[in-house]
Amino acid sequence: MVWLSLLLSLLVVRDSWAQEVPPQAIEAEIVTAPVTLDGVVLFHVRGVSSYSADKRADLISGRIAAAAADPVVRPEDVRVESIDNAIRIDAGDQTLMAVIEADARLEHVAATDLARAHASRIGQAIGNYRQARSPDALWRSGVRTATATLLLLMGTAVLIWFWRWFDGVLGRRMQARIHSVGIQSFEVMRAEQIRAALHNTLLVIRVILFSGLALVYAGYVLAQWPATHELSHGVAGLALDPLRTLMAGFVRNIPRLAFLAVLLILVRVILRVTRLFFEAVGRGTVRLGGFDREWAGPTYKLVRVGIVAFGLIVAYPHIPGSESDAFKGVSLFIGIVFSLGSSSSIANIIAGYMMTYRRAFKVGDRVKIGEAVGDVIEARLQVTHLRSPKNEEIIIPNSEILSGQVLNYNSLSKTHALLLHIEVRIGYATSWRHIEAILLDAASRTPGLAAEPIPFVWIKSLGEFAVTYELNAPCGDVKTMLATYTRLHQNVLDVFNEHGVQIMTPAYEGDPPEPKLVPLKDLYAPPPKAPSPRPETVAPGNRPV
Repeated sequence: MVWLSLLLSLLVVRDSWAQEVPPQAIEAEIVTAPVTLDGVVLFHVRGVSSYSADKRADLISGRIAAAAADPVVRPEDVRVESIDNAIRIDAGDQTLMAVIEADARLEHVAATDLARAHASRIGQAIGNYRQARSPDALWRSGVRTATATLLLLMGTAVLIWFWRWFDGVLGRRMQARIHSVGIQSFEVMRAEQIRAALHNTLLVIRVILFSGLALVYAGYVLAQWPATHELSHGVAGLALDPLRTLMAGFVRNIPRLAFLAVLLILVRVILRVTRLFFEAVGRGTVRLGGFDREWAGPTYKLVRVGIVAFGLIVAYPHIPGSESDAFKGVSLFIGIVFSLGSSSSIANIIAGYMMTYRRAFKVGDRVKIGEAVGDVIEARLQVTHLRSPKNEEIIIPNSEILSGQVLNYNSLSKTHALLLHIEVRIGYATSWRHIEAILLDAASRTPGLAAEPIPFVWIKSLGEFAVTYELNAPCGDVKTMLATYTRLHQNVLDVFNEHGVQIMTPAYEGDPPEPKLVPLKDLYAPPPKAPSPRPETVAPGNRPV
């Protein structure tokens, strides 16, 4: 009894719902499909859940096309035949379609009247099908196609000539304006931008005109031939449907676009105010405690990235299409690729900013980074460029600089001179006072040293066979450090030879019979001349005549 009560309740609810829903609403939900011949819609038919309207319409269209192509079937042979539960439309001995009561209720007419109307329309379509394929009709189509092609060529030639003439006139006028503005001021750049924008606008107009001309020609020519008549209806939609879609999307997203426009203006204003503030800090107009003026530019770049990132986060939900799965998938893919492919780049960029606040060096300083020695010529976000004393460019990633040791020769040289140092090892047989005087004498002979501090000597270690002395002398110019080192080494060798003191080596084992010194007579001897090459080693083209 319970199941019977539930079934009766469901039936009552169904009947009441069917009574409350108006017939127009039910009919609006029924899907229909067009029956066509040569691209011309004859009528619409409905389907059922097991046989869709599209399949039924395609089957009927194919049968009508086969009957129209059969010369045995005449247009007047299309007739209506009544059967048990439907009305059949035949053409000769071929069945084209059946009209049922459901089709008639959809059209709000009797089934017999609907079948006769369909039969009349089919017969007329078959006549038009054959008329369009008659020799006279095909000849007229060929003539119209040739005429349209000739007009297209003439129109294209006229447009090309017009655009060339117009470009010449516009170019001469714009050139004159740019010249006059360039003489007056800096507005030349703005004039160039205006010219580029105008050129791009005219290019878009030109493309639209040529594309429209080609679409009109294609639509007209396709409509002249029966086999392509159906395609002619899609040519206009090829250009208009995207425009309709874009316009509908634009109208639908006007509130979002308005929000994005306001957000863009606000972000630009904030960026401009921030830039002006840090420019004032860089000039020294605004002073911040513990903040160096050199930090203003890099700090502004960091703050700018943060402001732009915040703006993108706020704008993302309001971007049209951001809620779609495709947009989310593309965003995820870009994020993964960026995170996997730019880890080293991000590390170098962060290191570049960190070095700015670390103040390890600045452009122009002579530094030693790892094994590389040179002058800093450029410090970028990812790499730092050095110029070696041999005029070689050395490029070092900032992450390596941040994790390694940097030796700066310039940073303290303005207040305290850079000390050049030379180590020598002398045996215990010579007094340390004598060695100190010899080293200071060598320093006094070396040009390029600074006046302060006074050169001095350190005794660094007492080895097994020798004493290690270190001469320290102030360098005058850091950029000539290697040349000063060379002159200082030369003078040390000369002075030790003059005093007959032998410089020991670290691998010293025993005293030689005679000290290993340069004789005084050979101290300033001129270098020997290079031997003349053998005759057979001289190139034929360089032999003396």
